[in-house]
Amino acid sequence: MVAPAAAPVAWQSLSPEQQRLLGHLAPQWSSLPPQRQQSLALGSARWLQMNAQQQQEARGRFERWRALPPGQRDMLRERWERFRALPPREQDAVRQNFRRFQTLPPQQRFDLRQRWERATPQQRAQMVQRAREHMRGEEGREMRPGMRGPPRRSHY
Repeated sequence: MVAPAAAPVAWQSLSPEQQRLLGHLAPQWSSLPPQRQQSLALGSARWLQMNAQQQQEARGRFERWRALPPGQRDMLRERWERFRALPPREQDAVRQNFRRFQTLPPQQRFDLRQRWERATPQQRAQMVQRAREHMRGEEGREMRPGMRGPPRRSHY
C-alpha cells in the first residue's frame, strides 16, 4: 500500500511565531518537499507549545543526535521506523519493557547490556525466548515481538 502524498504547506498558513522560527527557510520554503514542510510545520508548532525547560531538553537531545556518527543515526532511524510500524499495543509493550529496564540499578543495566553485546545470535535468541517465557509467567501475556533484547542506552 502506498502512503498518500503529503500536501504542501503554504508559508502564509504558518503562524507568525512559526514563520519567525523557520525564517531561515523562507527563501526556499516553496521548493522543499511537502513532507518536509509538514514536518517542519508540526515541529515548530510543538516547539511553541514547550516551556523553557522542555525546549532546553529538546536542544540537548538534538545536540546529542548531531554528535552521533552518521551510521549510528541511520541505525537509530531504522529502529525508530520499525518501532513506528508496530501496532499501538506492541508499541505500548515495548515502552513498558523499556521503563522496567530503566528501573533496574545502573550496574544491573550495564551488566545486561554487556551480556547482550557479547552474546552470539543464537544466545540472543535464547535470551529473548527466556524473557518471553518470563513475561508470560509473570503477567500471563507474551513479550512483544518488537523487543529484540535489552534496550540500549538512550542518547536523548
